[in-house]
Amino acid sequence: MTPGRIAAFMAGMFENMPTDVRLLDAGAGMGALTAAFVTEACRRADRPASITVTAYEVDPQMADILDGTMQACEDRCAESGITFSCQVIRDDYILRSAEPLLAHSPAFNCAILNPPYGKINVSSEWRHALRSLGIETVNLYTAFVAVALNQLEHGGELVAITPRSFCNGSYYESFRRQMLDTSALLALHVFESRKTAFKDDDVLQENMIFHVRKGTPQAEVALSTDAAPARAVPFAEIVRPNDRHAFIRLPVDGDGLAARVQALPCTLVDLGIKVSTGRVVDFRATEHLRKMPGDDTVPLIYPTHFDNGAIRWPVPESKKHNAIADNPETASLMVPGGVYVLTKRFSAKEEKRRLVAAIYDGGRVGFENHLNYFHENGKGLPMDLARGLSAFLNSEAVDQYFRIFSGHTQVNATDLRSLHFPTRAQLIALGTGETTMADLV
Repeated sequence: MTPGRIAAFMAGMFENMPTDVRLLDAGAGMGALTAAFVTEACRRADRPASITVTAYEVDPQMADILDGTMQACEDRCAESGITFSCQVIRDDYILRSAEPLLAHSPAFNCAILNPPYGKINVSSEWRHALRSLGIETVNLYTAFVAVALNQLEHGGELVAITPRSFCNGSYYESFRRQMLDTSALLALHVFESRKTAFKDDDVLQENMIFHVRKGTPQAEVALSTDAAPARAVPFAEIVRPNDRHAFIRLPVDGDGLAARVQALPCTLVDLGIKVSTGRVVDFRATEHLRKMPGDDTVPLIYPTHFDNGAIRWPVPESKKHNAIADNPETASLMVPGGVYVLTKRFSAKEEKRRLVAAIYDGGRVGFENHLNYFHENGKGLPMDLARGLSAFLNSEAVDQYFRIFSGHTQVNATDLRSLHFPTRAQLIALGTGETTMADLV
């Protein structure tokens, strides 16, 4: 549920309310967002003449409470001389919107959303419905926003609170492009603490609020946080003009270490280094996993084996396996012996850094799927280069960089390929101690 203070903040972001408001609240819950919108409309000097609300809620108990909230909204509007009407639709928002009579028909000039979060299976009804609307996305929250944008008329405004995960990564690229191609990004509000917005709930996603206007030219973006007021930021600092993935960056601290990382000269391609995701998906290789190593196994490395920049293996007390059988069936999962820099794909909420790197130095090995590994054409790296690369990835500068452009605690291989690095010679010098991070950024 959206806390009252957050709902009020979101309602206050709407700039010019139309004379006749047609408001969409998809996934309305108990109606906190609509109630906040109505309160905001009633307190303004330039009040709308009418507010028509369409609220979707699929949960029957929530919808019953929502009916009562709508009645309270009608009473509040009557006191302010605003005509109010509403329709509570007890149906699935995505599936209902894909019906022929509703599809591709702009019906709203305002939308306020706190959409549900959940992955969309490729064979689900939601995925088929979204494709019929020309929308490709992988999560319910981006699906709700994408459908709502389709239903907004030209000049309509949308304010939504969602996780930050859509800001980067290949899975959400199609959604980012749809939003940025059809709408102007007016404001971003970032919750720097994962539990600031929903501190009474066990919500681990990092949240943000964004405000867009459909079909109008892009200008500066008002960027604010739960700890700092809004400042005007050039759009080119939010979405870099030459960024083919259209990552949305969140430079909440202004220019600093992160900007200097972005200015570094090399990418992994320039360095002759590649990054790949670990090949061992443990639930698909259950019969080959071993709790402890034996004569017919090779090490299996999980994030749990990370220990202050190195790999501690085996870990007998770990719940994870420590080895994988070495046989023809697992041969394709193995990596040749050598020196590799590993990074966690997911950082735990208690970890101080967004990106965590460690060096593996050993024989033939299996890397679990929650790891990324750096290599040269499938083989290991020179040790001095590996040390420098690991030190760079573990630095405060890179942590700040990822906090600006990474919308979630996952750092995938695409993100790492987009990162800028010092030269190969500089990384080697960093690994041998001939230079420091302070000299490089």
